Amino acid sequence: MMIESWNPPLLHDYSKLSRQSSRDDGETNHSAKLVMEEYELPLIDLSGLKSKDERQKISCENAIAKASSEWGFFQVVNHGVSLDLLRKMRREQMKLFKASFQMKATCGILNNSYRWGNSTATCPKQFSWSEAFHIPMTKISEADSYGEFTTLREVMVEYAAAMQDLAKSLAGVLVRNLGQRDNLIKGICNESSCFLRLNHYPPCQISPEIFGLVPHTDSDFLTILHQDEVGGLQLMKDSKWIAVKPNQNALIVNIGDLFQAWSNDLYKSVEHKVMANGKMERFSIAYFLCPSYDSLIGSCKEPSIYRKFTFGEYRYQIQQDVKLIGHKVGLSRFVL
Repeated sequence: MMIESWNPPLLHDYSKLSRQSSRDDGETNHSAKLVMEEYELPLIDLSGLKSKDERQKISCENAIAKASSEWGFFQVVNHGVSLDLLRKMRREQMKLFKASFQMKATCGILNNSYRWGNSTATCPKQFSWSEAFHIPMTKISEADSYGEFTTLREVMVEYAAAMQDLAKSLAGVLVRNLGQRDNLIKGICNESSCFLRLNHYPPCQISPEIFGLVPHTDSDFLTILHQDEVGGLQLMKDSKWIAVKPNQNALIVNIGDLFQAWSNDLYKSVEHKVMANGKMERFSIAYFLCPSYDSLIGSCKEPSIYRKFTFGEYRYQIQQDVKLIGHKVGLSRFVL
């Protein structure tokens, strides 16, 4: 089969999985049909965090904690990240993904972090119709990582720093709400352990029920997502899938597995996915607030639901599960 040089071999790999799979892909269909309506996530104005009015500040912090507990997702405005910076980052991201597949896959750009589809997928329901650069924060400032995409570096360095500041501010609020010192997480999450992921979801005309990104929870403390207006993000709420209404003026924040364990299930790491779009391409950028691999994750109170584990141990277990059974099991492996 000929593969168009400008696109990743998504159709080729998906078709190969379809031929190899002897099972009906009913779970994917069922998952898509469960979507009942489109929701707006809780919207939080972060200007309250810097208010001189203590009541406004407390109200804002309470809203963050409530959304993290009830939804596991929320969106923020007046977050301190320049809208001009967000627009510039999107333009640079689009230029990068317009490069040929051969260039993206072989030129070593951005720490050789290009990936597409799912290398571990064994059936269509495990396949993601997307391509991405998953970049360690430590590599973002390195000039050698950008090749001919010289204008990307300055924007990405500024963008990554802004996201890191915002993520640590939000993490501090959530830790204080648990009665802990906010520097507990700030001290173990820094440039050496965090990541930025540039996502591109090409149009997919095979079926509207194909995943752009398979259902999963995030393995970090929290994630900050900047998405476009196309939509496709869905999350699990009250045991059903709901579609998230895009808001170009807001950033989306979601709780990861580590905060769920740290909070003893007070904060929720919620399963989410992206559905492919038959006509329009979609772009998003995710920042992941992660600790160092030797950081010990434990509950903030007793009795603890989970045993203590290091982030490195958790990541290794996820990799083993994906390798052996095709998907992540997550925190249930660590329940006492």
